Amino acid sequence: MGFLAWVWSGLPPRREVRALAAAAPSQTALMRQREAEARAKKRRPRSFQATVPLARVSRSLIQAVIASEDQKFFGHEGIDWQAIRDSAETNVKKGRAVRGGSTITQQLAKNLYFGTERSLGRKLREAVVTHWLESDLSKVRILTLYLNLIEWGDGIYGCEAAARAWFSKACADLTPEEAAGLAGMIPNPRRINPEVNRARYEKARARVLGLMAHAGYIERSVGGLGAAPPEPVLEEEPEPEPEPEPPPAVP
Repeated sequence: MGFLAWVWSGLPPRREVRALAAAAPSQTALMRQREAEARAKKRRPRSFQATVPLARVSRSLIQAVIASEDQKFFGHEGIDWQAIRDSAETNVKKGRAVRGGSTITQQLAKNLYFGTERSLGRKLREAVVTHWLESDLSKVRILTLYLNLIEWGDGIYGCEAAARAWFSKACADLTPEEAAGLAGMIPNPRRINPEVNRARYEKARARVLGLMAHAGYIERSVGGLGAAPPEPVLEEEPEPEPEPEPPPAVP
């Protein structure tokens, strides 16, 4: 009983979750965490962010994110239990964390309120907030918030800032290959990016292109599709992590 009370005490007010239907927060728990980490390393925090409506997001990016992060997004109610089972089986077979099972809604809950802390209490709170998000917001609103708030590199938040930082163009103008590159970065964007590790970034991009081709979003030849998409790169972000390279300048 005491544990449940402790878990409940760490939840955000429900009214804050409901308010997300009308307005996005100016800062998330993950943004605050990254600022604190930068200050602890005697480095000035960076923050590049721009918010755009879903109508100004490249269709290719939406497709790439759905294909790679949560193929059942429009069908589940926040948690994809089959994906969690598949993830656990894959990780046991490989003997390491190579696949995550979190949905887009779960990832949004984590980014908004909990950061990258790993604990049973955080996972339980994340599950509660995930349920609230699915109950209080539409799927389109959840996806819009997700694309505009998640991390896409050191101090880069949201798809518009990411497109400008990595490709010097608006998010609406991303090609399928560029969109696949951004989607491939999502699991660990400060390590999977063209500046820190080009080979790892290319592998992640190829995997997303393969998933997009499997889903019918792009031609199989564009996806370079073989018998199956490449295996995922590490999807669980280990903490602590090394100092990342500076991101490209945002125009």
